[in-house]
Amino acid sequence: MNLTSSAKERLLRNYGPWALVTGASSGIGLELAKQIASAGFNVVIHGRNQEQLTHLLHELKTTYTVDVKIIVADLTEAGGVEQLILKTQHLPIGLFIASAGLGTSGKFIDNSLHTEINMLRINCEALMMLTHYFSQRFCDQKRGGIIVLSSMVAFQGVPFSAHYAATKAYVQTLAEGLAEEVKPYHVDVLAAAPGPVNTKFAKRANMQMNMALSPQQIAVPILNALGRKTTVFPGMLTKVLVYSLQTVPRWAKIKIMKRVMGGMTKHHVKQN
Repeated sequence: MNLTSSAKERLLRNYGPWALVTGASSGIGLELAKQIASAGFNVVIHGRNQEQLTHLLHELKTTYTVDVKIIVADLTEAGGVEQLILKTQHLPIGLFIASAGLGTSGKFIDNSLHTEINMLRINCEALMMLTHYFSQRFCDQKRGGIIVLSSMVAFQGVPFSAHYAATKAYVQTLAEGLAEEVKPYHVDVLAAAPGPVNTKFAKRANMQMNMALSPQQIAVPILNALGRKTTVFPGMLTKVLVYSLQTVPRWAKIKIMKRVMGGMTKHHVKQN
């Protein structure tokens, strides 16, 4: 799935000429970086893997003839966020995509506290710091777009992924409120809340998914929704899962998600 010519023109006109994509070395961030480069954006790609980012840089430059810059930084550290801000402050960035994230699964009490803290730092603290910076900057310039990666698990508690779901609830709530605050400044904020996506992210979270979307299936719907919605549920599987739970009470959703996540993490959950 690719952006239409009119979609490319709209995105570049409203949010160009530069974009920053965190977590661009793989998964959803990688596909979003490719799609916006195809629209003519110059792109700052961030990640922790220099080799993967260098490969992407050459691919984007060769395929789309755009300018590409690499920033290698660890967002679990305050210095990583500061590095992103310092290295992009002189570029005319109009689009910020916060795709960097970390996931865990299994019983919360069995997981490493260090890993859970790092997930909180990447998914919430680093995202908040960067969103705060670019919100101020975009409001000053009276234009801009911000995309944050929420999840369909953000709308209720999720056993066996309790803390991950909590971090995504933070992202979702922040985006919903911020979108209204910055709208008068012609700044658009979008929370993308996909269902299961088959990426390295899921592998790192130690999850086994029988049904999952590909990054290619959700990137274009996300970009098409920017400036038109506050929340998007990209991909048909996401819509089916979300809307099938729409009329279910919150307590029942938690029970359903317990069964779903229990199946995905059965190999990982220690039974009492």
